[in-house]
Amino acid sequence: MFAKIASSGLFGMEAFTAQVETDISGGLPAFDIVGLPDLAVKESRNRVRAALKNCGFSFPVSRITVNLAPAGIPKEGPIYDLPILIAILCATEQLDIKAEKCLFVGELSLKGEIQPVRGLLPMALHAAEQGYEQFFVPYENRAEASAVRGIKILPVKTVQEVLDHLTGKIEVEPADAHNYEQPPVRYADFAEVCGQEAAKRAMEIAAAGGHNILLIGPPGSGKSMLAKRLPSILPDMTFAESVETTKLHSIAGVLPKDVPMITQRPFRSPHHTVSAVSLSGGGRIPKPGEISLAHNGVLFLDELPEFPKATTEALRQPLEDAKITISRVAGTVSYPCSVMFVAAMNPCPCGFYGHPTKRCICSPTAVSRYLGRISGPLLDRIDLHIEVPPVQFDQLDSKQKEESSAEIRERINRARKRQQRRFGDSGIGCNARITPERLQEFCVLSQEARDLLKYSFEKMSLSARAYDKVLKIARTVADLDDSEVIELSHIAEALQYRSLDRKYWDQ
Repeated sequence: MFAKIASSGLFGMEAFTAQVETDISGGLPAFDIVGLPDLAVKESRNRVRAALKNCGFSFPVSRITVNLAPAGIPKEGPIYDLPILIAILCATEQLDIKAEKCLFVGELSLKGEIQPVRGLLPMALHAAEQGYEQFFVPYENRAEASAVRGIKILPVKTVQEVLDHLTGKIEVEPADAHNYEQPPVRYADFAEVCGQEAAKRAMEIAAAGGHNILLIGPPGSGKSMLAKRLPSILPDMTFAESVETTKLHSIAGVLPKDVPMITQRPFRSPHHTVSAVSLSGGGRIPKPGEISLAHNGVLFLDELPEFPKATTEALRQPLEDAKITISRVAGTVSYPCSVMFVAAMNPCPCGFYGHPTKRCICSPTAVSRYLGRISGPLLDRIDLHIEVPPVQFDQLDSKQKEESSAEIRERINRARKRQQRRFGDSGIGCNARITPERLQEFCVLSQEARDLLKYSFEKMSLSARAYDKVLKIARTVADLDDSEVIELSHIAEALQYRSLDRKYWDQ
């Protein structure tokens, strides 16, 4: 006896259709699962056997062979429990249904309850593209799957509910994304930050152009405070960005419950004990790491020199390419990681090197060793370097109202809309992602600006990458100034954000 039920699987960012082929024949009782299953898939045998018995069905005392096709793609996780159970029922003629246009995923409890799984969104998108009409998903995954159009999403709680729907006894109500509206997120406001006008301006430029930024200053100057308020001024996400970000969080299993789509740019701030693998991603079949979970948002590393050297160096290629490729025995996968990289650090171990009133107790060797934890290549990939000086009493005690995040965000949204019109369908999302071959096309300089850039390039011994980044920063400054041409003042402001590496590192 033979039956075939459609399911789905994941490999990296891509979902695929998995056919659960079940053959029941005579011979010694056995239950084999083939098709490159991992341990969790192999354990489906025990869950399916118990669920069948506890739902009132008989488990066949025969030789059962389950093939998960295509057999050349690794299968992982408990998502195949439900389709295996239905395939066994069909093969033993305990269930008579037509399910050619149906797709099933779900983990089973021993009582026959259907548990949530990860990666539902990419699976649902793939099922809709393949022309399936009904997709049975765990009830707790209903929110993320409901965001997909073109397929009926049927959230189910138990095996019996699935079988009753298939046999026409009940009608499972399809999930609707409109039932899962997200509550508004309240971020900390820039109006709460006293003083630090230069740092606020740098953060505004970084947010408007998607640039990486490094904040250097003594303890208590407000570096972390500024960084944690960055989400409040980030531009609105496009629909395509929301879908891609939600897919990554769904694959990693960190998508919040009852959230159909991530519409707020992610802000990830791992502790400095994070490993290189946790940051970049990994596993037998590689999963997204922190840098991919921050895709289309912010990756914030506080106390940058305290991170292991291997961890920070793992950022170099992803920051340049906006994607990370991970190779393991099971295969090679690539995850997008177009992030705003924000880092904060003290200028020395004690934190008071260059402080106007407090004495630094570190030796020159200790300062040099501390700063040396940040390599030149990584520093070169950070667009803006800004010093955050200690806040004065008059600034803290001032009754003057500081500019709110809403006012800053309004300017940033205007600048981003200007960039979207300029880039069109080129695939470039923001100024920080302008490709080298199109740099001259999008960064048109006045003659005075060109002369200053040439002089500074020779005087400051800028690298080719630093030259590109100065142009991109100047392009963002010009966008905030509603100017299509990069003027002298725009280049001058961009250049000042490339000087701290010479103050601290070139000693």
